[in-house]
Amino acid sequence: MVQYQRYYQLKKHEEPFKNEESQTLDLECANFGHYRRTRPKLLSLFFLSLFSCTFILAANFFGSFSSSSLLYSFGLEDYSTMVNLCSSVSNGTICCDRSSFRSDICYMKGDIRTHSASSSIFLYNSRSRVNSVSKTVEDDEEEVDKELQHEKIRPYTRKWETSTMDNIDELHLISKKGNLRSYYNCDVRHDVPAVFFSTGGYTGNIYHEFNDGIIPLYITSQHFNKKVVFVILEYHSWWITKYGDILSCLTDYPVIDFGGDKQTHCFPEVIVGLRIHDELTVDPSMMESDKRKVIFDFRNLLDEAYWPRIKGLIQEEEREAQEKMKEKLSLSPSSQTSYFDIEVQEDQFKKPKLVILSRNGSREITNENFLVKMAEKIGFQVEVLRPERTSELAKIYRVLNSSEVMIGVHGAALTHFLFLKPDSVFIQVVPLGIEWAAETYFKEPARKLDLRYIGYEILPEESSLYGQYDEDDPILRNPKSINKKGWEYTKKIYLDGQNVLLDLKRFQKHLVHAYDHSIFKMNLQYTLQ
Repeated sequence: MVQYQRYYQLKKHEEPFKNEESQTLDLECANFGHYRRTRPKLLSLFFLSLFSCTFILAANFFGSFSSSSLLYSFGLEDYSTMVNLCSSVSNGTICCDRSSFRSDICYMKGDIRTHSASSSIFLYNSRSRVNSVSKTVEDDEEEVDKELQHEKIRPYTRKWETSTMDNIDELHLISKKGNLRSYYNCDVRHDVPAVFFSTGGYTGNIYHEFNDGIIPLYITSQHFNKKVVFVILEYHSWWITKYGDILSCLTDYPVIDFGGDKQTHCFPEVIVGLRIHDELTVDPSMMESDKRKVIFDFRNLLDEAYWPRIKGLIQEEEREAQEKMKEKLSLSPSSQTSYFDIEVQEDQFKKPKLVILSRNGSREITNENFLVKMAEKIGFQVEVLRPERTSELAKIYRVLNSSEVMIGVHGAALTHFLFLKPDSVFIQVVPLGIEWAAETYFKEPARKLDLRYIGYEILPEESSLYGQYDEDDPILRNPKSINKKGWEYTKKIYLDGQNVLLDLKRFQKHLVHAYDHSIFKMNLQYTLQ
């Protein structure tokens, strides 16, 4: 990954890993004025609001020390299970839930109209017009144009990273008493809801594209059953091309470029921002509409998204193979029998497929060619994959979805484990100094997908740092002490300045274990056919 600007969830009695940047907690007291409830519920909401405000004051008080340490002290889990404050939105109202550390999310319902020139979304509330006969016409018109509510939101899922959020476009959500003169005329009227979100931030990094964008988009929008319009801030055409297959499984409508489309779009309902649960996962307990939804449902969505394209690629290859076969047979008709015999034999003795995600630059396996030879000697069919930013995801999906084992050094490209079938083997090579990140960002999410996870933590002797520092240097013997110094040390030393020379004799036992598991699984599948 480009940067590890995220919080580290602590285990009990562990000392917090200092975050790379100070974080600002920007929680707001919820406005419960628009909820129409009975007195007991209203009373409970009042105490919840009072608690929220008390926490905010405490956050502001301790912010001068380190808001990141405050974050670790309270822990995300305390807030991830909070009830959605905007679970019921009345017509003509705006409700913003700012209780999560990860993201804010706002809901609007009624006569909603966009105005991209002012980065605004207006909600016109004709029901609130002044009807008092004692008021003059001038007083009435002044009241009609008055703002009822004004919320600001940056619709990106890294709320705790102040420096990142400062570069995300801000939206103004404004509720007004309306009359025909104050309305923006609808250029395009939609009869389905809209979800507004940003593809800014760390877009361009596959981990962040899935973790901060695609999975939260699924969590937020899947209950609409494709009857929803996506409106994107900081729009990138390449992002639409790259994730178009997934978007087509979440919406039946064209995506709108909020900044580039100057038309006024009108919606009956709008969600601004995305909900995010945890690293690369879907938590059923936090799903608003369907508590049965899990990460496997998202994984099934990927199948649905990519298999039409993959089938097209297969048909294309089959046509090319048939043409080549016809050409060979026309040159040598007697070779027909032996050709088919060889093909049948290869199918009967199919080898398990192992994919190595190769890196260039930092965290590179410098003896990768020997790793390939060893894996082939064990019995694997090996493919070395080098994903690029412009690589077509359907092609990568096809390679990994047909493999039994994936190996890679810790980094953003390991996000492709989402493309593996359940019960496949995922081996993460963990360089010095980033064991905590390997566990948080890939180990736990992979296990939730029922992958056979193997974490191979290298020894100091397997690191390129071994030749640069004395054997007893804390950089080699006590990486935690270096991490405590701050993000800049972790990044410079362990992420950007380290390559891996695998101890193949030590690594071999993991490959043999992966091979045995793969053969067992393949034989089981064969007998069940």
